[in-house]
Amino acid sequence: MPERIMQATAGTERNQCQRCHHNKIWTKSFVVAVLVVLALGVISLLTGAYDLTGEHGLEMFFITRVPRTAALMLTGAAMSMSGLVMQLITQNRLVEPTTTGTIEWAGLGLMFVYLFFPAPSLVLRMLGAIIFSFIGTMVFFMILKRVKLRSSLIVPIIGMMLGAVISAVSTFIGLAFQMTQNIETWFVGSFASVQIGRYEFLWLIVLVTVAIFIYADKLTLAGLGEDVATTLGVNYNRIVLVGTGLISFAVGIVAAVIGNLPFLGLIVPNLVSMFRGDDLRSNLPWVCVLGMGAITLSDIISRTIIMPFEVPVSLILGTVGALVFIVILLRQRRKR
Repeated sequence: MPERIMQATAGTERNQCQRCHHNKIWTKSFVVAVLVVLALGVISLLTGAYDLTGEHGLEMFFITRVPRTAALMLTGAAMSMSGLVMQLITQNRLVEPTTTGTIEWAGLGLMFVYLFFPAPSLVLRMLGAIIFSFIGTMVFFMILKRVKLRSSLIVPIIGMMLGAVISAVSTFIGLAFQMTQNIETWFVGSFASVQIGRYEFLWLIVLVTVAIFIYADKLTLAGLGEDVATTLGVNYNRIVLVGTGLISFAVGIVAAVIGNLPFLGLIVPNLVSMFRGDDLRSNLPWVCVLGMGAITLSDIISRTIIMPFEVPVSLILGTVGALVFIVILLRQRRKR
């Protein structure tokens, strides 16, 4: 036990050194990243099948293009932050909402809302998705505590198995009550339906960002493990509960408004941690910016690849994310 405390203290000191090294947010590289994301945002505003030079071009610009670009930015930040927090809590770089079953639980929540309310409002769908996301994430953590982890691969495998079971339950309910169309719409994560009046709840993600930034240091300590965090004076269970609540809130909103967006929370935090270490407070701006850029680029590709039609952005994210997931697995195996 004393050795673990000394290791934790040394790790904390290293994190503090890393924080001192990376505490300047507006570095040259970060400014370049922000400018690239802004450029992608401009391209997104100008991309689409509708001719903006026509009679109602300006009106359509503010009805569809501006809300869609704003939704892309907010969603990218939400899913990337959720993946980062989940990786800290589980101490595993291979987890994010789609590899822990959280997003499938959100879909089950949406299904139950449609079951009891035939024409639910967006608020009801959000509440259902948030509540079930929280329950599902806590169930995942409870399973992890009871399973002997001999490899880091077991964690995402458990999450995917749990997600598959929950997805099967959602499919059964959809078939039994003739609601399969709702499932198909949710599984196809797309921004095609985003317009003014249908995306504004995504701005609540800004509150999640602020809350994560406030709890950043405690979440980082919780990432050292329950014994070490408790020794350092942190209420581990409370921090995990807060982190789970923030993840569920962000994922529930995205699931209700947009749908399933796979692997975004896996790609971005791993890329940031690869170059900047594991300090949440200094990495959070980078994760938000790169998450915005990644999903905006994917959406631009989805709109132009078969223009004037578009493919779901989840297809692009799923393809790229699966490749990145395989690369991360191979890197971990090579290190061992």
